[in-house]
Amino acid sequence: MNRIEKQIAFIMEIDKLKDVYRRSYLFSQSRNENSAEHCWHVSMMALILSEHANLNVNLSRVVEMLLVHDIVEIDAGDTFCYDEGGNLDKNKREQEAANRIFSILPEDQSDRLMKLWREYENADTPEAKFAIALDRLMPLLHNLGTSGKSWRENGITKNQVIERNEKIGNGSYALWEYAKQNILKAVENGILKDDAESGSSHCPEGADFF
Repeated sequence: MNRIEKQIAFIMEIDKLKDVYRRSYLFSQSRNENSAEHCWHVSMMALILSEHANLNVNLSRVVEMLLVHDIVEIDAGDTFCYDEGGNLDKNKREQEAANRIFSILPEDQSDRLMKLWREYENADTPEAKFAIALDRLMPLLHNLGTSGKSWRENGITKNQVIERNEKIGNGSYALWEYAKQNILKAVENGILKDDAESGSSHCPEGADFF
């Protein structure tokens, strides 16, 4: 295969990401979002919210990481963040997926995308930390905008949400403060269960978060 053929083959391969569905629901609640939609949405978040990063970041690199970070789910699937068992071999499955999918490209582009993906996974640059902050914030917004639909379906509690999302602060103190305030409001409005509670939470319609 020549260079263009390899590039087109990769572009066609990543179309499969549109068939990988996540636990998050669209704000319309009509269906779950897919991983390709998620990558687009968090990339747009980077364009809009970059002023809130803790440090000055290379916005282009943040967007590139967000466009690439979930491509591995074509093979590895979307692992639910609160699934302890599923997360045990997540890194292995995703590394194998990255090796296969990125290798479709010409070598220079394969290396570049692999470096972007590893930078995101290692979370050791300001750009990666901010990208991860946005990736954590987006599902939180989906739950706030759907009266906690995914939280309630999976029995998720306040402490789980806080533990999962506190890394937002590594990339943006301002966005983590916003998230914490809305997590507490979600408990107050009965769409997120407090860990001290038993049984299911009442879910008011149209709780005002935004």
